[in-house]
Amino acid sequence: MVSEIELIDALQSKDEKEAAFRSLVSQYKERLYWQIRKIVLDHDDTDDVLQNTFIKIFKNIDNFKADSKLYTWMFRIATNEAITFINKKAKRGNITIEAVKDKAIANLASDVYFEGDAIQLQLQKAIATLPQQQQLIFSMKYFEDHTYEELSEILDITVGGLKSSYHLAVKKITAYVKNNETF
Repeated sequence: MVSEIELIDALQSKDEKEAAFRSLVSQYKERLYWQIRKIVLDHDDTDDVLQNTFIKIFKNIDNFKADSKLYTWMFRIATNEAITFINKKAKRGNITIEAVKDKAIANLASDVYFEGDAIQLQLQKAIATLPQQQQLIFSMKYFEDHTYEELSEILDITVGGLKSSYHLAVKKITAYVKNNETF
């Protein structure tokens, strides 16, 4: 496997860019897919957002300054693309972001790509009730096991603010699950 510095150099080289980009996609597509999927929930929508994410990465790789890790930079792009997608979907449908999420949750149980059980579906419903930023923080911390320092770099939020948001999210999810136990 190529080091991150070598990959960045190859991505920013006209002669090596396409081959390096194929390597980048191969190396990171699954991790970015699941990050996006946690936000948009629907498999087909996730694929669309992932494609847009890689297009944006390809177009902007020359501007990457290595102030952060490459993955952190791509993760931020994927997260922003997913949030933008949800906002546009709500606007196009002339509905609230919450309605978009409710519809996605309702479709999740019949989604052939969703491998969860009733408890996981309940957790997804609880997460969907959180404000967007808390959803993001909770999902990235709980599912991806990012450190607060990594989250701070990705989301540009202080560690203290992240800890507070995460703990609030946990309390809200716990309360939701207790009030809506169906299993």
